[in-house]
This record gives sequence, structure tokens and C-alpha cells, in this order.
Amino acid sequence: MTSAIKTELLVDDQAGIARAAELLRAGALVSFPTETVYGLGGDATNDRAVARIFEAKGRPSFNPLIVHLPSMEAVSDYAVLEGVAHDLAMAFWPGPLTLVLPLKPGGPLSHLVSAGLPTVAIRVPEHPLAQKLLEAAGRPVAAPSANPSGRISPSTAEHVMDGLSGKIEAVLDGGPCAVGVESTIVGIDPIPVLLRPGGLPAEALEEAIRAPLARRQESETINAPGQLTSHYAPNAKMRLNVETLHSTERLLGFGHVEADLNLSPAGDLVEAAANLFAMLHQMDAEGDAPIAVSPIPDHGLGRAINDRLRRAAAPRDN
Repeated sequence: MTSAIKTELLVDDQAGIARAAELLRAGALVSFPTETVYGLGGDATNDRAVARIFEAKGRPSFNPLIVHLPSMEAVSDYAVLEGVAHDLAMAFWPGPLTLVLPLKPGGPLSHLVSAGLPTVAIRVPEHPLAQKLLEAAGRPVAAPSANPSGRISPSTAEHVMDGLSGKIEAVLDGGPCAVGVESTIVGIDPIPVLLRPGGLPAEALEEAIRAPLARRQESETINAPGQLTSHYAPNAKMRLNVETLHSTERLLGFGHVEADLNLSPAGDLVEAAANLFAMLHQMDAEGDAPIAVSPIPDHGLGRAINDRLRRAAAPRDN
């Protein structure tokens, strides 16, 4: 068993950014905020650093990682960005959109990043602190969500420390994440395919391409991050789309309902997305009583929220 690491909590200033960048270049793991959730970053060209991401998360080796870059111009060193993918990048980067692109032949990325696939998932985050860190590190940074695999994704530095302290070298604290759910993932096959709903609503993508997005067909093949069936799971059992509460259940509400916690009393999907993981963390910390969840409209950001909730409620072996 690997001995515990002393995890540094770094602040959002020049010294904190410089220290985080130094650690990344040295092959260490650093969690940092994006506009979506906190990522668990490692040098995407360093096999050992990437392997440690899987180790720290307990992440299945067949689940690819997202590579974070400071600009669209940096993509050409690692992947092929052309056609409709280029158009989407022009429209939505920096921002909560991940594109699955063909790997650049002979490129420097670790094979562990793409889990042996001929494609790589790439994002240019919008968060100012993420931008500064990526520029300072001078490395492509592989960064899945900074939580133990299958558990609730972190929207604050405290969530990261709770789940990964002692397993990673540092957390760069940039405050709460504004979007609160992970990035939307789109592949090109050869038309745009929605692989994972997320912080960029599908409607915005469809408006940009002036056509409906294709949807991924369910299969056993994992070709992008975030496609495992049971994911983002609290310890308690969950029941979704609940309008009549059982006596033993706690309610995670939405809209004008009496609830233990309410994602958005006003029925605002943006507010609900921003609150989702923090409230699941809070309910997880408060006990194992079953969690019931109010119905969430399945459009816009509601699609991403429902996707996360379905994964959290999926049957688990353990």
C-alpha cells in the first residue's frame, strides 16, 4: 500500500499557481477548479503521472481521461481538429465542451490517457484559475473529476480534500465551481454525436450546427469519459422522479416542494446544476437513509442533471 501523502492546500495567488505548476511538471497530482467541477490533474505526457490518476481515483483503466489545454491553438500538438469539430471549438471554447478528436500520429500523450483508443478527449476550460495554471505548467493536463471513482464529483476544494487528501500532492482552491456538472462531450463520427450531456446544453450545440445531434447508442464500448453506468454515487440508495415520499426517505427536492435539501426552490436548472454535487455530498455526510429525488425537467441542463442522477441511482455490486 502506498504511504499517505501530505496534501497541500494552495491558495489562488501567484505563489499558489507557481507551486501547482511546479508540482505538475514534476509528475505530481494537483486538483484545480474549472467552471464545471474540480479536476484531478496530472501531466498527460507522463505515463507515471497518468497512472497515478487512475490509482488515486480507483478509476477503471478502460475509461478515458480528458486532456485540458490553455487554448485552441495548443490542440494541434496532440490531436486533429478540423471540420465541424473545429467549428464547435471556435463557437464554444473556452468553455464546458469536450471534443473527442483523432490522436495526432506520433504525438506525445501517454497511451493511458486515451485508454488505448485512437481518439482523445480534449477541453479548453474557461475558469481563469485553470487558464493560469495550464499556461504556467506548460503541459497538457489530464484531469478527470477529482473524486474517488464512482463517487460524487467535487464542486469545492473541501470536497476534494475530503475524498483525496493523502492520495494527491495538492489542491488549488479557486472557490465553488459555477456550472456544477461536468462538461458536455461530443464526438464526430462523422457527424457530431452527443456522448455525455453536461454543462453546455445540447440545444446550444444543435443551434450552432443547425442540425440535431446524434445520440450515442448504448453498448459495452467505452469511447469517452463519463459513460460507466454506475457513477457519481452516494452511499445511500436513491429513488428518482419521486412525487410521493416514503417515510424512511430524505427528499432532494426541485421546485416548490418541502424537502430536506432543495436543488432550486425556484425551479432554476442552472441553480440546480450548480447545487447538485454539493447537496449530494451533504446528504451523503448526513447518513445512509434512502434519498428520494424530485422530478427534474429533462431539457437543457436538466438532461445533464438527470444523467448524473441516473448513474448515481444505478445498481452497484458493492
